[in-house]
Amino acid sequence: MRVTGALLAVLILTLNACAFSRGTLGDELKTESINSIKKGVTTRAEVLAQLGAPDRILQLNGRDLFQYYRYDAKVGSLLLILVNFSRVSVKSDDLFVLINREGTAEEVIASKRTEGLEFRFWPFGD
Repeated sequence: MRVTGALLAVLILTLNACAFSRGTLGDELKTESINSIKKGVTTRAEVLAQLGAPDRILQLNGRDLFQYYRYDAKVGSLLLILVNFSRVSVKSDDLFVLINREGTAEEVIASKRTEGLEFRFWPFGD
């Protein structure tokens, strides 16, 4: 009976696993492409030629807001028989280009936050 219990304990301890996953959504936003957009000069067609179709278009009082984004997610998991623990880290790069009624870029707002996103395995706190 003791041998069976010991074998069962060893089996339980060896039936766990770790998993690491990564996923991205959207295309990388290159700094050169963002810097090439000049307020009041760059046209709608030039923005589309440089960056491609936006991920989302919003209408704002006769103006178009083009949104480009890239999401990066990393997941670390500890998989046990009865309990599983996971920690998800998600960051995004965003670019907003406001096209005025004349068809030129009125405003350009960009953020790059996905660089340096780390796997964080421990699911409790930092």
